[in-house]
Amino acid sequence: MANNPKLIESAPPIAAQRLCKSFGEHIVLNGIDLAVARNETLVVLGRSGTGKSVLLKLIVGLQQPNSGSIRIHGQEIAGVEMDELSTVRKKIGFLFQQAALYDSMTVGDNVEFSLLRHTKLSEGERKTRVGELLAGVGMDGEQGKMPSDLSGGMQKRVGLARALALDPDILLFDEPTSGLDPITSCEVIQLIVKLKTERKLTSVVVTHDVHGARLFADRVVLLREGSVVVDGTFDQLVKSQDPFVIQFLRDAA
Repeated sequence: MANNPKLIESAPPIAAQRLCKSFGEHIVLNGIDLAVARNETLVVLGRSGTGKSVLLKLIVGLQQPNSGSIRIHGQEIAGVEMDELSTVRKKIGFLFQQAALYDSMTVGDNVEFSLLRHTKLSEGERKTRVGELLAGVGMDGEQGKMPSDLSGGMQKRVGLARALALDPDILLFDEPTSGLDPITSCEVIQLIVKLKTERKLTSVVVTHDVHGARLFADRVVLLREGSVVVDGTFDQLVKSQDPFVIQFLRDAA
């Protein structure tokens, strides 16, 4: 049955219902219900192994759930054909934990890659777009460098420029400050806040960085053993009297 355009227009950019994922007998997500509103930044917190990164991979279709529904702008993506999934993915930018740059390509070629594959822009238009994207993340003039020439923070910036290349309206961040020193982490956090203000993107940020979450989260979800413990504002998280939440915040301090 064809999707109703009016229903899709009014649907949240991301919606998951009764989402379950397991690997063998290990249950990672256990019936998650989640919706992310337009222009909202949702932060997903939780200890290692609680399904945070798996949730992102399900949203972008890199993995398939065992059961449940995932809709992007009202369109179901769980179990769809690859051609249909590829069309949906163009609306989604993904910043991987390790930036995932192509080692054999220059910075400029990394950012240009999706433009070359998915647009009809001329070479000159692509080069101009790459320059604009890199300037937007503080990497202006670095097109000719190789990823190995860059620090971890600079690689994250290039990865973010690449994620923004097709002008997505959904942006997914997997541990954007992981492995960075405090100063560089602060710079990446400021960049996320800048994007939130300027581009009005719908974002999901998986992170251990509670300090960063305080700065850029509209809403926070805390996962425990595959289930949602808290879903609310950062202030609601901090004021929770749940023993697990109190211990999590204490350990994260």
